[in-house]
Amino acid sequence: MEERKYFVHPTAVVDKGAKIGEGTKIWHFSHVMGKAEIGKNCVLGQNTFIADNVKIGNNVKIQNNVSVYTGVIIEDDVFLGPSMVFTNVTNPRSIINRHDKYETTLVKRGATIGANATIVCGITLGEFCFVGAGAVVTKDVPAYALVVGVPAKQVGWMSEYGHRLEFDKDGIAVCPESGVKYKLESGRVFKLK
Repeated sequence: MEERKYFVHPTAVVDKGAKIGEGTKIWHFSHVMGKAEIGKNCVLGQNTFIADNVKIGNNVKIQNNVSVYTGVIIEDDVFLGPSMVFTNVTNPRSIINRHDKYETTLVKRGATIGANATIVCGITLGEFCFVGAGAVVTKDVPAYALVVGVPAKQVGWMSEYGHRLEFDKDGIAVCPESGVKYKLESGRVFKLK
């Protein structure tokens, strides 16, 4: 029998066929369905659920009590805060089967979603965006944007290290931790090389 290169807590259930990358840890009372794909070095906290056909990149941190439903695609280096919520049908009804109507939600590389936030299906969260705790996101979020509130509104920009960016009159900001410079131009933020 081949040795597993990832960790599964004894109370967790991983269905046959699930693809799980090396170094990933799946903690207490979690369930990964058989057609899910999870990358390397991920952490799935207690009581997480990963549905069929979900794709999760490398180095993704999923905190306790998060369900990732069919239709959600998560790229590398994403952080999903405790009890945040994804949806996958715009107009659910208990008596109407809409399994063929799942919408795609894309969470791009480096994004952070805060605790108890809700992500309405069919949108894209841009690279390194930051969704504040408790926000309800109903539309696409640009790369590096900081969004908060219900419904979520953009209130600023964040660095790749998770610091608020303050732009000078020339549209330049410097991350206080990394020293990396960013440019704000035409309503978009770009990292300068």
